Amino acid sequence: MQLSSRITGLLGGGSDGWGVFLRARQMIADGADVTELTIGEHDIRTAAPILQDMHRAALAGHTGYAAIPGTTDLRDAVAARLQERTGVPTTRDNVLITPGGQSALFAAHMATCNPGDTALYIDPYYATYPGTIRGVSALPHAVLASADDAFQPRPAAIAAAAKQTGATSLLVNSPNNPTGVVYSRETLEGIAQVCRDHNMWLISDEVYDTQVWEGEHLSPRALDGMADHTLVVGSMSKSHAMTGSRCGWIVGPVDAIEHLTNLATHTTYGVPGYIQDAALFALNQGTAFETEISAPFQRRRLLAQDILARQNAVSLVPAQGAMYVMLDIRSTGMTGEDFAYALLEKHHIAVMPGESFGEAAAGHIRVAMTIEDTRFAQALATVCDFAEALAA
Repeated sequence: MQLSSRITGLLGGGSDGWGVFLRARQMIADGADVTELTIGEHDIRTAAPILQDMHRAALAGHTGYAAIPGTTDLRDAVAARLQERTGVPTTRDNVLITPGGQSALFAAHMATCNPGDTALYIDPYYATYPGTIRGVSALPHAVLASADDAFQPRPAAIAAAAKQTGATSLLVNSPNNPTGVVYSRETLEGIAQVCRDHNMWLISDEVYDTQVWEGEHLSPRALDGMADHTLVVGSMSKSHAMTGSRCGWIVGPVDAIEHLTNLATHTTYGVPGYIQDAALFALNQGTAFETEISAPFQRRRLLAQDILARQNAVSLVPAQGAMYVMLDIRSTGMTGEDFAYALLEKHHIAVMPGESFGEAAAGHIRVAMTIEDTRFAQALATVCDFAEALAA
């Protein structure tokens, strides 16, 4: 029997970029001691009070089918959170609760792309972006953000791609995974103008909005004329260390959310009620709790800056946000992939090759700041020593 081209072509005939990660996991399974700096998974688990509230909600009977757009209280809380942070009037009718941010990304592209439409995204990109676009039978088209521009996208390049392809959507991510770059107001205003000029939807992945170390997070939905052009994707995963709970959202125009609710009815059929109750409890802990969750990454960023300042072989891409640092290892003469495999084999340290995230990040590695401070500092010092030896 033949499978659909939508499924068999999800990776575009290439790799999904997770080879080093899978090799590291196999080494661990075989008994090796590997320092993992690959995926964006907190080294702390979901806070006990959140789990206790989840348990309470489940025991209280909130285990049946939940309202598909999301519970009223949670949608109200998400709407209030977005309105407070953006100044854009937002109600529950602008909110759909989804099973995590990834589900929201898929749904957003389903809403904005017909089969055969072109969907733009910025390279470097989170590894699932092109496959998500192919999954809705759209055509992914990357717009490169150069290391020479500190990975800030150039609106002129986006405009050229939009004109060339007739794209219907653009996906952006700030604070950015993998680079850690926070898009500037100038960049986002330029992007918004391109979307208005070319009548494109803007899909804004803002799952790292609580992890900003320099500058400020600006949601493009808050820019002039963009509330009706923008779908915002958010999640409890990074802000509240609830990665496994799979609770996220899409915020957008009311008519779009109504159609996206229809999509959820025919796909995910909502998010478990006890998960939503726990998410509401977590949001109600306020910004102080979010700061507590993000504090280890801000602290380790300072450690990384200090370690990297002592050597010349590795350059640090401006680490303005998110739980990663992107390192330029081109002085070694190696690709990011070759460097990552060699580092894993020699020192049992696992990092992600820049090539996993697109063409623009070639010659870089992404390091997740997701282990205890002392071990993180030791591992990063070893990465630098390894690079210095190769560059000599």
